[in-house]
Amino acid sequence: MKAKSFLLAALFSLAAFSLFAKDNPKAASYKTHEASGDKSVPVVYFIRDITPEVLVKVYKATGYKTSGKTGVKVSTGESEKANYLRPALIKNLVKDELNATIVECNTAYGGSRSNNINHMKLAKDHGFLDVANGFDLQDADGYMTIPVNGGVRLKENYVGTHFKNYDTYLILSHFKGHAMGGFGGAIKNLSIGFASGMSCEKSGKLNIHSAGRSVTNWTSCPQDEFLESMAEAAKSVCDYMQNGKGIVCVNVMNRLSVDCDCDSNPAEPDMHDIGILASLDPVALDQACVDLVYKAKDSGSLIERIESRNGIHTLEHAEKIGFGNRNYRLVEIK
Repeated sequence: MKAKSFLLAALFSLAAFSLFAKDNPKAASYKTHEASGDKSVPVVYFIRDITPEVLVKVYKATGYKTSGKTGVKVSTGESEKANYLRPALIKNLVKDELNATIVECNTAYGGSRSNNINHMKLAKDHGFLDVANGFDLQDADGYMTIPVNGGVRLKENYVGTHFKNYDTYLILSHFKGHAMGGFGGAIKNLSIGFASGMSCEKSGKLNIHSAGRSVTNWTSCPQDEFLESMAEAAKSVCDYMQNGKGIVCVNVMNRLSVDCDCDSNPAEPDMHDIGILASLDPVALDQACVDLVYKAKDSGSLIERIESRNGIHTLEHAEKIGFGNRNYRLVEIK
């Protein structure tokens, strides 16, 4: 009876997925930025499975070796309903392989992660304190300023004072949709993720969201200026870390909701999981993820979210200011 019940539940789940998944009419005609024969472009490694062991494997494929004190920038999620990367998935890589510290910054929108006490409690409740060599709120003691080189929207970026305490960073991101940016991946994690929150005198998050207009209040700006500010802030973080040599990026493409992990009640995903990707170039990595979304037949909802926010412009601007390459070689690992 248990086996029969399980089968019926599985069939119902599949039927529900088919009923609500939004087809993608662009899947067959979409042209990716993959340049398989060009050895001059960055490599993006890709594995279709999503397991703790695969996460370690795809990271190792990059050939990157962390040194000194290593931080892992990962979202702790706004609520249990959010689709943040679960501790059980990342423990093998973060604690066992890298012996790294998980790092975060407070938010700028209130909620469960807007101050030190609540954020630390949530990180503990969500299990992150058990899967790393420590948990560090980087803006717990205030902010520091780093320059934005080559930016047209931002002159400086505000990150937590603890940011400077690390020699290397793994940018471990859950790729998904986003209500403001269209999508969130490595670039969002590097920019909004490292930016100081409202708990600081100067909020890097408000600086980015306002395209440099304010560091103390929510201030609106044209959409493309916000997207450009994300790209510029992300570039400043990589520039500070040995011009990108202190950074390696991994994106996990599971639970592909149109909403971010900062949403406490996100929409349920209506497309299939895709896999795990890794690269030394965050722009190439995010572009590869976007390309895989466009090539998926059931990604209509996520594509609508990306296009309605002009999310691709983040990648366009990143490449324009010399932060990474949108063209890449995709190396699939079996």
